[in-house]
Amino acid sequence: MTGAALTISSKNYSSWSLRGWLLCKMAGLDFEEQRVDIDSPEMRQELLLLSPSVLVPRLTHGSVVVWDTLAIAEYLAEIRPKAGLLPKDRVARAHCRAVSGEIHSGFYNLRSALPMNLKARHNAFKIFSGARPDVERVKAIWSECLQTYGGPYLFGELSVADAMYAPVCTRFRTYAVELDPLLDDYCERIFEWPLMQEWTEAAMEEPDEIIELEVEF
Repeated sequence: MTGAALTISSKNYSSWSLRGWLLCKMAGLDFEEQRVDIDSPEMRQELLLLSPSVLVPRLTHGSVVVWDTLAIAEYLAEIRPKAGLLPKDRVARAHCRAVSGEIHSGFYNLRSALPMNLKARHNAFKIFSGARPDVERVKAIWSECLQTYGGPYLFGELSVADAMYAPVCTRFRTYAVELDPLLDDYCERIFEWPLMQEWTEAAMEEPDEIIELEVEF
């Protein structure tokens, strides 16, 4: 099967685009990167046609079309099993799916209060009370995973979970969220990941301001 393309939006603002892009890169998939200008009403309409949920990324691989991030992860794990997107151990694999699903479907207050913006840095930022439980839950997930599997990534080696939580690392940096040394080291390791550095460098080249969609993208 040939002809892979990944539709994404802003590299500075789009956390879901980052997740999908990381997953495709981790899987070693040779794909064409297609950008959608979310600042254009016409492109918003096109995005509706591309992805019924109005969310990116959208992976097209031959005749296969997948537009949900976790579905993309599972698809890539099926076609590229040697890439190690999911842990080999059955128990760890189930745990990885669970924590990845949790960030995929939850943490609405965190995502709303601390939107991804790689160019922004705050020395201090007051997190509203509704988002604080989400922040603490992320910290608890990371701590449990790092202590259980010994690091340096959430499940020892890089996995779907690291791709899913990478945007959260950027949020914590942007909004000066205080982390204990274990979690701070984990975030720094994600920032040093060559794929993250490649994405971030491209994000810095984007225009400074865009009109954001009404939903997280």
